[in-house]
Amino acid sequence: MKILFLSSGARVPSARFRILPYIKHFKADGHHCVVAHSFPQKYDYFPWMGFRPSQLLKRSVRWWHWLRAKLNRFDVVFIDREIFDDETTQMEERFRECCGKLVIDLDDAVFLRHPAKFDLLLKMADLVVCGNRFLMEKAALLNQQLLHIPTCVDMGDYTMRRPSVDGARPVVGWMGTTGNLKYLEVVAEALRRVASEVDFELRVVVPDVAPLQQTNLEGVNFVHDPWDPANEVDQLKGMDIGLMPLFPNQEWDIYKCGLKLIQYLSVGVPGIAAPVGVNSEIIDGNQNGYVAQETEEWVTALRALLKSPALRKRMGARGRQTVTDKYSIQANYPVMRDALLRLTGSDSDRRISG
Repeated sequence: MKILFLSSGARVPSARFRILPYIKHFKADGHHCVVAHSFPQKYDYFPWMGFRPSQLLKRSVRWWHWLRAKLNRFDVVFIDREIFDDETTQMEERFRECCGKLVIDLDDAVFLRHPAKFDLLLKMADLVVCGNRFLMEKAALLNQQLLHIPTCVDMGDYTMRRPSVDGARPVVGWMGTTGNLKYLEVVAEALRRVASEVDFELRVVVPDVAPLQQTNLEGVNFVHDPWDPANEVDQLKGMDIGLMPLFPNQEWDIYKCGLKLIQYLSVGVPGIAAPVGVNSEIIDGNQNGYVAQETEEWVTALRALLKSPALRKRMGARGRQTVTDKYSIQANYPVMRDALLRLTGSDSDRRISG
């Protein structure tokens, strides 16, 4: 197959975890892949250039990508969510006309921003790839050609952490974007209460920690570890427990794909997560971590894991196995590959030639 991937940007999580790790596997199987990134990234602009000129540059780059697609006749154009963060669909329509099949990949509730646009895109698509069952239920109202591919990690990159040194202060960690620091409000009271009983470090891995000043973490031994994409896995391995709090009544949160939680588990760090959306499925019956929403539930889960290194080790090992089996590139690449082969008719060609 000849596949054109239209990415939101090389640093955007949807591209980093749902496109780029698959490319080497497609190429190893003999498929021709081209990745065309938004420039600037879809949700960004160059301050030195200004917003409007940056948007003009972004559109100009996409026109060049379209011209390349028109000249090369790709079998599949695989679009990361949408091309532009606005109401327009003209560019998607142009790619649909010049490529064999159109695939839309959904890993978040982006349709809440532009619902009319996504109605059109989902009806236009030959296949909709969804990151969880909640997204599938939403997409199924408009398109029955669906594929479930969870947001995954490459187990070759996410290796198992080493056990913590006996007697060392345990580290409770949270990794994410600056804009999502608001979620730590959910667990702040529980952290304060447990900090009065157990000595632990709260390590927040984020580019800019300034918004956390609005959150009451009095008495909590707090450390800011600036997020480093080149060392992200090592930063995860430095945690003993990983947190994923969410708000219970926000529609956007229901559609999240649980990436943060999957990252913790992949390196053997047990998680504590809000039972919102897919999190309850990732946390395997409290075998690889705990679900918690109310403060008392967070307190109970934190106490249990902080006081028992053996429990952390056992749950961490189970968590890594969960990711290996269900949320790894290795487990899900064959599913995606075979779906695209069926979509393009290449699977029948392969059977005949074989």
